[in-house]
Amino acid sequence: MPDPLALALTPQIGPRRLQQALATDLSVEAVAEVLGPEIAAAYARTLQSGLAEQERAQAARLGVRLIGLWEEAYPEALRHLESPPTVLYLKGELPPSERNIGIVGTRQASPWATAWTHKVARELAEAGIGIISGLALGIDAAAHKGALDGGGYTLGVLGSALDRFYPAQNRALAERMSVLSEFPLGTPPQAGLFPRRNRIVAAFSRAVLVVEAGEKSGSLITARFAAELGRDVLAVPGRPGDTFSLGCNRLIQDGAGLVLNTEDVLNALGVLAPKKQSVQLEGSEARVYRALLELPEALPDDLAQSTGLSTSEILSVLMMLELKGLVQSSAGRYSPA
Repeated sequence: MPDPLALALTPQIGPRRLQQALATDLSVEAVAEVLGPEIAAAYARTLQSGLAEQERAQAARLGVRLIGLWEEAYPEALRHLESPPTVLYLKGELPPSERNIGIVGTRQASPWATAWTHKVARELAEAGIGIISGLALGIDAAAHKGALDGGGYTLGVLGSALDRFYPAQNRALAERMSVLSEFPLGTPPQAGLFPRRNRIVAAFSRAVLVVEAGEKSGSLITARFAAELGRDVLAVPGRPGDTFSLGCNRLIQDGAGLVLNTEDVLNALGVLAPKKQSVQLEGSEARVYRALLELPEALPDDLAQSTGLSTSEILSVLMMLELKGLVQSSAGRYSPA
């Protein structure tokens, strides 16, 4: 029986051929008409092997969602890439909004860069910005951890299949966040796959921030993809002569936005920096406050839908936030104070 997943899993079929074939009824005969008999024969072998059914069953066992290029749920940010992934393997959630920034950098990050990245990612998450990165060691991991500590959304894009997780040191971190791959289950990490995932990081991001990168860092590939996609490229300057900062300094020379702190990033994103909180928020208070940053002038019902809390819980939390001077209300609507 015709199956678009089987079509996508056929080795000779990439996104362009897939889109051509999707305009047919997906029968082997129809695929032969548009793609030729050789590719149609390969498609027929994939159908007969039951590979698509096996892939679905294995994904279900792992709690992985498959999203094909032919589905309405496929993200528009990726659909318009020159070579969009034919199938996405997702554990967790896709970015809930377009307010995202890619944060990338070297795996051999210096202590200052790791600490700076964690702090800025946390503050960006508190301001409602999603953090996208590659779940590598160093800067990537610091960005993901900062986002989680800020109570925000973060997505890690892998250069291997979700069941062949790499690097193993970040497996526990990955369990706390959303992860995505375009590679079929069982695909091991390979050097040639990592640059491909960088285009996904760039596509999901409104801007890409490079924190610390050498002259030949893979982070510069992400920056190049971002520029090609019309995204802003930002970079943190480093000391002249510091090999791990040479890539960032070159980016700034070439016109990347120079970033020193969280406010610089928010300004580049066109987002007003939230007022500094005099108290540390946790639990439902933090969740509601972050929702207010996304939905100013919100009704309690809007916040309930956004956070998953009941309306009575929302009203109780809003009262506490008003007492702390963090929220103001007018005509039944609430905004950050």
